[in-house]
Amino acid sequence: MTASDDGMRRVREGLRRITPTPLIAAWQWLGRAVNRAMPKGLLGRSLLIIVVPMVILQSVVAYVFMDRHWELVTGRLSAAVVRDIAAMVDLIDRAPPGTDIAGLLEIAGRRMNLDMELLAPESLPPPPREQLLFNLLDQTLSRQIEAQLNVPYWIDTVGQSDFVEIRLVIPQGVLKVILDRGDAYASNSHIFIVWMVGTALVLILVSIIFIRNQIKPIQRLANAATAFGKGRPVGNFSPQGAREVRRAAHAFIEMRRRIERQMEQRTTMLAGVSHDLRTILTRFRLELAFLPEDEDTEALRRDVDEMEAMLEAYMAFAKGDADEAAQPTDVEATLRDVAARAAAEPIPVAFAGPPVVTVKPGAFRRLVGNLVGNAVRYGGSVSVDAEHRDGWLTIRVDDNGPGIPEDQREQVFRPFYRLDSARNQDTAGTGLGLAIARDIARGHGGMVRLETSPAGGLRALVRIPG
Repeated sequence: MTASDDGMRRVREGLRRITPTPLIAAWQWLGRAVNRAMPKGLLGRSLLIIVVPMVILQSVVAYVFMDRHWELVTGRLSAAVVRDIAAMVDLIDRAPPGTDIAGLLEIAGRRMNLDMELLAPESLPPPPREQLLFNLLDQTLSRQIEAQLNVPYWIDTVGQSDFVEIRLVIPQGVLKVILDRGDAYASNSHIFIVWMVGTALVLILVSIIFIRNQIKPIQRLANAATAFGKGRPVGNFSPQGAREVRRAAHAFIEMRRRIERQMEQRTTMLAGVSHDLRTILTRFRLELAFLPEDEDTEALRRDVDEMEAMLEAYMAFAKGDADEAAQPTDVEATLRDVAARAAAEPIPVAFAGPPVVTVKPGAFRRLVGNLVGNAVRYGGSVSVDAEHRDGWLTIRVDDNGPGIPEDQREQVFRPFYRLDSARNQDTAGTGLGLAIARDIARGHGGMVRLETSPAGGLRALVRIPG
């Protein structure tokens, strides 16, 4: 460990000591909650990377711009309206006796778009109950009236009305002014919001289209890799998408070709070996046919039969299930048929869920047959329980036999491994049953695991995606 690593470790330990445990627990809980809420797919996360910064940026810009826009424009409009009102108040104050005040107010209405009326002196009405404390128009008009006129006033800016009413106490009486709300208030800000939101939606739509086109090649590559891992035909797969995705697709195609070529070479070699060994066994049988029947001849014939069975097992293990195509199969019927053939006594089989699963029928039958056969060979009571739900086929084969020690449950899956240390060839089996079962399960994209059975013996657990 370097000095810097030791220093970082000490800093982390110091932070742990000074940070309260509830705060750490709350932070961890928040992190888990955010992680659960985050989308799990690449499309969702990519859109999140684009949408969240766009929303934050537009929210900040809208808040700053709209706040300044409303304040500035509303302030200028209100100042202009109050200036017009102040000009009319000055005209009324300085008008000589006998002046037609109503004519002046009519001019104000025609030229300034202000509906003015001079009322008799009266007390101002109380402020509206719905008056908002933070109403921008009310605050702005109040500041302008106080700055330019400095007279008692009353304002009604509340409600959905398109008008604003102002009453001013002047020496001649109460001047009532009604004006359009738009003359004193920036009422067209929604246009900016509509354009901003509309543009954001168009950008998000374009982003979704482009991202989906970029993610489709990745999804096709993932589907092809999954199908190949399950031993299913990949189909007409070709590299598409961005340069990095094409490189990954080319690497997958080359890997698949190497694996298929290796399997083909192995199959060809084993076919030749099988042919040669079968020829020798056939000669043995012919030679035994010309020998007189006695105990030695019978023993040799049993040895030849055992050699042929061993050869079949070796070939089945080495060949695997590469040549068989996966297809929808009634696995419940297969389980019941294998269980009925495995022992003289009926083996109970329980199945839950849809019975049809896409598997390689022959290989799947061999997988189940090997596990049930082992259970019948070493246990007195055998049961099979299977379920198909949530995209997985789970099979449990239980027996009440002696079981297998936990430290050897992985070793028994090795080819030719047998629990009898002397490898007594007089005992049945070749040590390939479990190895073949695991190889078939992995060829389907699944697994086989050994556990302790509730019946007291061994449980073989199989999980295959379906």
